[in-house]
Amino acid sequence: MATLPADIRHRRADAAVHVVGLLAVLAACLLLASRAAHRPEPLAAAAFGLYALGLVASFTCSAAYNMATPGPRRALLRRLDHAAIFLLIAGTYTPIMALAVGGWTGFALLLFVWTGALLGGAIKLAAPARFERVAIAAYLLLGWVGVIALMPLLRALSSWQLGLLLLGGLIYSLGVIAHVSKTLPYNIAIWHALVLVAAGCQYVVVLSLAPG
Repeated sequence: MATLPADIRHRRADAAVHVVGLLAVLAACLLLASRAAHRPEPLAAAAFGLYALGLVASFTCSAAYNMATPGPRRALLRRLDHAAIFLLIAGTYTPIMALAVGGWTGFALLLFVWTGALLGGAIKLAAPARFERVAIAAYLLLGWVGVIALMPLLRALSSWQLGLLLLGGLIYSLGVIAHVSKTLPYNIAIWHALVLVAAGCQYVVVLSLAPG
C-alpha cells in the first residue's frame, strides 16, 4: 500500500484532533451549564456564558478553518479563527477574575484583557496577514498578564486550582513553540492538541467555581 503524502497525513491528524476537541468542548459546556444553573445570579451567568462562548467559538472556528479547502471561504475562516483566540483568552479570564478574585483587582484586569482582546480581534478580522509576530506576542501577553494578580489569585484559589491554571498557561506557551516551528513534524496538529490539553486544565478550574 502506498504511503500517503506527509501533508495529507498531517491534515488528517489535525482533523482528528479537531473532531475530538469539538466533541470534548460541547460535552464540557453542557456539564458547565448544568453546574452553573446552581449559581443563578446575573454575574455568574454572564461570566460562565462568556467563557463558554469563547471556548466554543475558538474551537469551532479553528476546526472550520483548518479543515476547509483552499479558497475565499478559507481566507474568511482564517480571520475568524485568529480573532476567536482572543475571545478564548478573555473568556477564560472572566469567571476566574469576576467570581474568584473579584473586587477592584479582578474587574480592572478584566477591563484590560477584554479591551486588548477586542482590539486584537478587530485587527485580526480587518488585516489578518499583518502583524503576525505582534499578534503572537499579544496572545502571550494577554494570556500571562494575570500573573500581576498573583497574590489575589493565591488568596482566591486553592493550590490545585492555581496549579492547573498555571499549567494550562505553560502548555499554551509550549504549543506556540510547536506552532511556529518549521521543522517539527505534525507541528500544527501538535499545537492544536496542546491547546486542547491546556484548555482542559483551565476548564477544570472554571468548573470548580460552579457548585455541583
